[in-house]
Amino acid sequence: MIPWLLCLAAYGLGATPTSFWVGKARGVDLRNEGSGNLGATNAFRVLGWQAALVVMVVDVLKGWFPVWYFPRLDGGAAWGWTLAYGAAAIVGHVFSFWVRFRGGKGVATSGGVFIALAPLAALGGFVVWLGMVALTRIVSVGSIAAALALPVLVAVTVPTAGTGLVAFTVGLSAFVIWKHRSNLTRLFRGEEPRIGQKRPAARAAS
Repeated sequence: MIPWLLCLAAYGLGATPTSFWVGKARGVDLRNEGSGNLGATNAFRVLGWQAALVVMVVDVLKGWFPVWYFPRLDGGAAWGWTLAYGAAAIVGHVFSFWVRFRGGKGVATSGGVFIALAPLAALGGFVVWLGMVALTRIVSVGSIAAALALPVLVAVTVPTAGTGLVAFTVGLSAFVIWKHRSNLTRLFRGEEPRIGQKRPAARAAS
């Protein structure tokens, strides 16, 4: 199959608005609740841990599956296409055509991509995320810390990592941090909500 068609398929898979549909099944539009973000964190805050777990698992799979499976279909295309499938899935998750190009912040889907690309680095990133969330009770702190740590983890755990993979990791980490820019602003102001703390209704820029 032509690699660019697989990229489109990866985007479509990533664009599946998991939390939006889970919320709708419960009569809630997550775009209008909590942070307004269509990710697992807002699903947890508004709908509870069971809904958030479903969202997180599916969002991880959206990143993992195209990177793991699509190279089997592309006729031995250059390895860079594997990175392109992962990038397309992440872009789809963050800018989903199903919900007017809104979405999540790409953390879980990026995790799925790296489970396929560099599983030890992905595990290390999860440990960093979990540790920082446990320490601060602020999910965004864990996400930003994991994004910062990931390029180092890839370099350490993947001895064969070439320039392409390292550059991809740095770019993805920068993108995830950029998506958390509103969280960073609230962190600097001391206004970022902690786990268990209620937050006001969604704002368009959240």
